[in-house]
Amino acid sequence: MPQDSFLARLAAIVGSKQVLTQPQDTAPYFTDWRRHYRAAAECVVRPTSAAEVSAVVRLCVREGVALVPQGGNTGLCGGSVPTGAKREIVLSLARMNRIRELDALNDTLTAEAGCVLAEIQRAADDAGRLFPLSLGAEGSCMIGGNLSTNAGGVNVLRYGNARAQVLGLEVVLPDGSIWNGLRGLRKDNTGYDLKQLFIGAEGTLGVITAAVLKLYPKPSAVATAWIAVASPARAVELMARLRARLGDRLSAFELVSRACLDAVLAHAPGSPDPFAARHSWYVLADLADSGEPAALQSLAEQALLECAENGTLEDVALAHSEAQARALWKIRDTIPEAQFRNVKHDVSVPVSRVPELIERASAALEAEFPGVRIYAFGHIGDGNVHFNVGMGDAAATEDLIGRRGAVNRVVYGVIDALGGSISAEHGLGQLKREEIRRHKDPLELALMRRLKDALDPLGLMNPGKLL
Repeated sequence: MPQDSFLARLAAIVGSKQVLTQPQDTAPYFTDWRRHYRAAAECVVRPTSAAEVSAVVRLCVREGVALVPQGGNTGLCGGSVPTGAKREIVLSLARMNRIRELDALNDTLTAEAGCVLAEIQRAADDAGRLFPLSLGAEGSCMIGGNLSTNAGGVNVLRYGNARAQVLGLEVVLPDGSIWNGLRGLRKDNTGYDLKQLFIGAEGTLGVITAAVLKLYPKPSAVATAWIAVASPARAVELMARLRARLGDRLSAFELVSRACLDAVLAHAPGSPDPFAARHSWYVLADLADSGEPAALQSLAEQALLECAENGTLEDVALAHSEAQARALWKIRDTIPEAQFRNVKHDVSVPVSRVPELIERASAALEAEFPGVRIYAFGHIGDGNVHFNVGMGDAAATEDLIGRRGAVNRVVYGVIDALGGSISAEHGLGQLKREEIRRHKDPLELALMRRLKDALDPLGLMNPGKLL
């Protein structure tokens, strides 16, 4: 079919204004957030329903045109943009942004894939509930992308990652059929848990168009603490002590190195340095509970005082207002943009081995690349460390970025030795598609390929990603 005819048939499905072809309109869809990947597709198609997605998929199957599902395009591994290797369209889910249902008694919310994460959080909050998935891009990322990459974020310690927040899915399969698995059941022991195939699959097995999400009781009390510790080992010890003392009240536990804090202070003048004295490492912790805020604050103070007395922490500042808590979290949220240009690693190891990861990888990199600067931070509560590597000046850092493969091999070698993963929460996308072959069991990769071939035999769903 000639391209003009193909575009006309797409327009007949979604409307002519929703088939974008002009460079000024398509450019944002063809480049990833980090600006590492840029390739053109034939057009951007913006459906408003699962039925329209189904019709677009069926047309693309007939014409042999691949589809790249895209939400907020905030991914960090190039998984949501074209590769340019074959005929492709970008399938933007941004207009599928309705919250279809909120069942407060069942503690569920049904949202379409294009719902911005912050809007889902807000809808839950308005109903006196909590949707706990929370990450830096929540003001622009969309739930379909969050589920397709099995996003993590800051509350995994208490609530689990995106996979744990889903009860049901609606998915358009690679042949255009619509699987309606939008069930709000906590118990359904009737065979394979099909929804889990599509969560974390990065759009390679089908297009998630809607999801039934779990809601939780909204905490009535929150306590936020900025804590100085001597080392990552002390941070892990501190977490263990706080969990033993406070249980599941501990919902977030973020590690921040001094290098990361310095980067934030340089990038965003006016950002607070919570302590007058400099410390090598910090923890940002959130506690949440029902009951009176004063009671939780008292529990937090007692537990932190005990840890100070036994030497587990060096200093601590408890937020005494919501504004102070927001200011502390602003520091953490600014870290990624404050050190935007460097070699980034989203890795995980068992929590107990986080200190060893940081120590061994730092030493190995210094030996291979003298003068490196390590920007380590992240969700230490679930073993996920963002281990980023730069140099002392911009030119040297750009040179190091050009040697990304060599830097990766050093870091990933340590990860393998510690029984970890080279992708903790960002997925594989294009960035790690080849690298994963060196680290994942060949049988696991073979099983993944069998699933891909069974569901998408033509290979039209987000090609060039993950596998």
